[in-house]
Amino acid sequence: MRILRLDICYDGTRYKGWQRLANSDNTIQGKLEATLSRLLQEEIHVFGSGRTDAGTHALGQVVSFSCSSNMPCDQILAGLRTYLPEDIGVYSCKNASPRFHARLNAKTKTYRYRLWNSKMPCVFDRKFVYVDTDTLDLDLMRQAAKNFIGTHDFSAFCGNRNMKKSTVRTIHSFEIAAVGEEIQFVVTGNGFLQHMVRIMVGTLLEVGKGSRTASSINDLFGGARAEAGPAVPACGLCLMEVSY
Repeated sequence: MRILRLDICYDGTRYKGWQRLANSDNTIQGKLEATLSRLLQEEIHVFGSGRTDAGTHALGQVVSFSCSSNMPCDQILAGLRTYLPEDIGVYSCKNASPRFHARLNAKTKTYRYRLWNSKMPCVFDRKFVYVDTDTLDLDLMRQAAKNFIGTHDFSAFCGNRNMKKSTVRTIHSFEIAAVGEEIQFVVTGNGFLQHMVRIMVGTLLEVGKGSRTASSINDLFGGARAEAGPAVPACGLCLMEVSY
């Protein structure tokens, strides 16, 4: 058996997320597995670095899988580019070390959330941004975002109310930048809970609108989900990079 690594991107708009579902083949994992199984003539199971939500996008998702086929990587790459739908792209296909695992070996992940903060129309990027026309105080939001940095219990920022595993994660950086009419939130951490980035952004928007103080972020760690802000829509979220 050999282990292979794929570096991929996708527009997640029409998919029900990364993870394979028993009642639907409309997932990123499902499409990859079906295409690879057809191409390599064996049953293939793939592992992604993380399970992106329904509607979430990726510019830098990493995938690993094992196979017995000796088909060269360049032929596998060509086959994937031929048979995958046009909203899933494959940058590269490489042989990996026998112990490589896309999820278990990941050290950090970086996500970007895009918010269109203007009454001007955003026609061409509408599938990739969340539109919020309210006036926002970026300085207060940046001040609040600094409180996320470090190791904390992010239970209040977890969308899975039945989470039984640890909700402790480490955030290495959290940047907020204005790019024209757009506000971009870029966060890097050692891992993320379900909906965690979207809830963090939703909470920061409350700070920016004056309904929550910047210092109140610290009171949320270890708290209940209802104490934090709402999860902003998935359309603005994109997995940018995974480091190993």
